[in-house]
Amino acid sequence: MLVKEVTQLIEEIAPLSLQEDYDNAGLITGDLNDEIKSVLLTTDITEEVVDEAIEDNHNLIISHHPLSIKPLKNLIQENYIKRSLVKAIKYDINIYSAHTNLDVVLNGVSGKMAEKLDLSNRRVLQPTLNPSVGFGVIGELEEERDSYDFLAQLKEVFHCKMLRHTYVNKPRIKRVALCGGSGAFLTQAAINAGADIFISGDFKYHDFFTAENKIIIADIGHYESEQFTKEIFYEIVTKKLSTFAVRFSKINTNPINYL
Repeated sequence: MLVKEVTQLIEEIAPLSLQEDYDNAGLITGDLNDEIKSVLLTTDITEEVVDEAIEDNHNLIISHHPLSIKPLKNLIQENYIKRSLVKAIKYDINIYSAHTNLDVVLNGVSGKMAEKLDLSNRRVLQPTLNPSVGFGVIGELEEERDSYDFLAQLKEVFHCKMLRHTYVNKPRIKRVALCGGSGAFLTQAAINAGADIFISGDFKYHDFFTAENKIIIADIGHYESEQFTKEIFYEIVTKKLSTFAVRFSKINTNPINYL
């Protein structure tokens, strides 16, 4: 099985043409015609993840976040990005990323969050090209939930060490909007859609004011909201291909720790 046969499966779901202009999705290093030995799935690429691939003989790493979005002027090994890239090249490891192109499809990053919360009637929160492409997802719980009970469930499902939220101005929650990664820009869209709560990551201090007591904002963290992206890759790759091993990275790549 060739690298390009796997990447084609991913791009059928999340075409590279959907990525944002600033992004760097696709094959970062390697050869699309390489024969795959085994695949390692990760949210982020760090030096430890590349070391894991070397040690366990994986020659294809698939990640959500690209190793680098900014262009590199040289490969002097002065930071983890360049060291990781040099190691990958040295050991013939292919690196492929599906980033913003996976963010904007209905069954992508936000869709996986909605699945974890068993939301029904899912649709794109802020469509762009068509109703199934755009930012965020909105859906409904099967039954209304007490707001504090739902926040506790949210903390458990996404393995949050902590959860930041606005004033709980709604006693019960039914309609849920969410966005993987940094979704503060979608707060008004969530309000307009009649959501009771908006779940995302990376809210700044002043972003919380934009709720204006019309919605509950819950910041679960950037990594926490995107950690299940690996499962999307696994489902795509193993559904049609079973001729090689596919493994989840054992490395916790979340750079944030909590005291």
